[in-house]
Amino acid sequence: MTDFAFIDSGVGGIPYMKTLLQRKPDASCVYVADTANFPYGEKTHEQVVSCVVSLVQKICEKFEPAVIVVACNTMSVNALDILREKFPVQKFIGTVPAIKLAASLSKKRRIGLLATRATCENPYNIELKNKFAADCQLINRPDGELVSFIEHNAFTASRQECLAAVKPAVDFFRQENCDVIILGCTHFLNFTDIFEEACGSDLKVVDSVDGVVRHALEVYEGGVTGGEPPVREGSEQRSASEGETSPYKAKLFVTSISDPSEKKQYDTLCARFGINFEGLC
Repeated sequence: MTDFAFIDSGVGGIPYMKTLLQRKPDASCVYVADTANFPYGEKTHEQVVSCVVSLVQKICEKFEPAVIVVACNTMSVNALDILREKFPVQKFIGTVPAIKLAASLSKKRRIGLLATRATCENPYNIELKNKFAADCQLINRPDGELVSFIEHNAFTASRQECLAAVKPAVDFFRQENCDVIILGCTHFLNFTDIFEEACGSDLKVVDSVDGVVRHALEVYEGGVTGGEPPVREGSEQRSASEGETSPYKAKLFVTSISDPSEKKQYDTLCARFGINFEGLC
């Protein structure tokens, strides 16, 4: 049994797993990137649902996770309700654009959403806006090209190349007179510091990492039946404050590798974050 499984179309959701492990270093975690179906952001609703259901079925059978974190906005806004219907016993945590947080910070009442096309066009964002940011104007920018750059180049590119990659999006929101940018695709979370440098002091950058991780830990600590979290036989629970090494290691799996350059990218990413690259799922 695995404590947490994280899923995304690629490696964009890694910061969710990294943050969770900083708060619960004894957790066993697997991350599965559905690279065979990347990018999800250009798929129809029906295609996204089909891919995600198939992926979750495989993960449940192979890893038996206590909690699945859907670390992808496109997956969440299109398929989360359906996943809960099809897998009623499984605990799911979704990720959605941080529109509520952005609205709380915006003085101009003009907030920008940087995401995939599938996320930008999903009606759920209108519901979030109407509920939490009714007096704000939401400016959408779908940017599949930037998502692709981060997936395939971010961890081997220079900082200047990364800054150049985000500049068109930042310039767009500045021209639209926004004062907050929502990183509405998990891939962008790997570039949070890049965005903050490019935005300077006039544009705030927000995301959903803290809220999602906090909720995932709350659900896990409640256990699958509302009691204590599941403990594997022979396991030890260790506190980060004790300075001990966790008995579990985070693992990254992908569903396809098309060329050797992708393997290099994953090896570089895993070395940076202290993750074991396990290859194909």
